[in-house]
Amino acid sequence: MIVYDLECRSGGHRFEGWFASSDDFARQQERGLVSCPECGSPQVAKAVQAPRLTRKGNQLPEARRPPTDQSSTAIVSQTPAVPAAPLAAGPLPPEAADMMRKLLVMQVEALKNSRNVGDKFADEARAMHYGERDTASIHGHATIEDAQDLLEEGIAIMPLPFPVVPPEQAN
Repeated sequence: MIVYDLECRSGGHRFEGWFASSDDFARQQERGLVSCPECGSPQVAKAVQAPRLTRKGNQLPEARRPPTDQSSTAIVSQTPAVPAAPLAAGPLPPEAADMMRKLLVMQVEALKNSRNVGDKFADEARAMHYGERDTASIHGHATIEDAQDLLEEGIAIMPLPFPVVPPEQAN
């Protein structure tokens, strides 16, 4: 997982983007999938940033270690693609860290109770919507165009807040 500081060339807005790799960022940018969350402009580039040197979870200072309660331990071990500690330039406010932790818990639960259909997401969602398959909770990948088409057809979908690494690609 890599975090880039990004800058909107149209409005000068700065924001973070999380990607599986630098190649993933380049592919998404080429396909027009990276846009400014503030104004929607696709004119986005990497901003100048200081290097981020992170330590392993067991080497983090005590204040930045993830909680050791049962639910958080399970979540961290089940989602290796999502960092356990914030990767912001400075420590996140406790409220923001708590919110992200809660979002992560909800996403992990949703993924546990759904089936990964990979790149066939749009086809599977349509088949269920039109009664060709039994309805079920699914997750997978869709292009922006496919997602827009699904929404226009009245098919309820939503993006996941955190990146998901397919099980066969997890290390």
